[in-house]
Amino acid sequence: MIKLFYKETGVFLIYPLKLKPVFKDYIWGGQKLNRDFSMKSGFNKTAEAWLLSCHNDGMSVIQNGIFKNMPLQDFIEKYPQYAGICCAEKFPLIIKLIDACDNLSVQVHPSSAENCKNEMWYVIDCEENSRILYGVKNPISKQQLEENIRNNTVADIMNSIPVKKGDVFYIKAGTLHAIGKGILIAEIQQNSNVTYRVFDYNRKDSDGNARPLHIAQALECADLNPPQELYHKTSVHKNTEILNECSFFSVYLLSVDGTHVIHSDSSSFTSMIILEGDGYVSEINKINAEHFRKGDSFFLSAGCDYKITGKSKIILTKV
Repeated sequence: MIKLFYKETGVFLIYPLKLKPVFKDYIWGGQKLNRDFSMKSGFNKTAEAWLLSCHNDGMSVIQNGIFKNMPLQDFIEKYPQYAGICCAEKFPLIIKLIDACDNLSVQVHPSSAENCKNEMWYVIDCEENSRILYGVKNPISKQQLEENIRNNTVADIMNSIPVKKGDVFYIKAGTLHAIGKGILIAEIQQNSNVTYRVFDYNRKDSDGNARPLHIAQALECADLNPPQELYHKTSVHKNTEILNECSFFSVYLLSVDGTHVIHSDSSSFTSMIILEGDGYVSEINKINAEHFRKGDSFFLSAGCDYKITGKSKIILTKV
């Protein structure tokens, strides 16, 4: 790959792009993103930090270098080769940190091509006795599911699963699910923000209104059979834990203590989310490096190699 050169400043265009988070203040959010990740959302309750997104509901903006203040989507449209061949039609991912101070609604995501949303959860931390709801316990008919939804008993027919730090769950589109209170999660998902809510604990929004349910839409896409697996199995190779590899994304947990080199080909960019520690990242042949700390997010261009130094735990995602 030819690396573009910015003649006016003598600077190569390729460097780790640090991304500004986009915050959401949903009613179930908490304080952990501001308190534990030194984020400054400006909200009393911060539910989500979108760390990588080209979605109109939460667009990532570059924070550093010559592209500072440029939306990530604009960068990719101008230099599509740095997103990679796999992103030729549409940017494929949204990556979030989710702080569930209270139970999230029971919900389901569509599996239709336009709005398909498969996602993976990595449990960063959780309180004792925390649980998620994940899929139905037994095969069920659409009529039975509708009865449970309308009777506010849908949670009773779902798997209630205890979680611990480091657990991984792969939520296929169409699977009923809900994150329970006390859980902090990194979510890697397809680039869709369509959610059909079927149960919300009879909560009211900030204006005192019941949050809407989407029963008809949910019934059209809900999987009526139990998931094939509950806990998603991972594997470890040297300093890297393979969290998930599927046709939509590949996710790895990298432990760095010293120096590590990330090799990437022209097929995909790499997302880099810092979960613990701090250090530096640079394009491998460059002297200047970008400092990072817990909670930071970087877009690493396709077709480039990067060097990481320091002591940290990092989620790397490719497509």
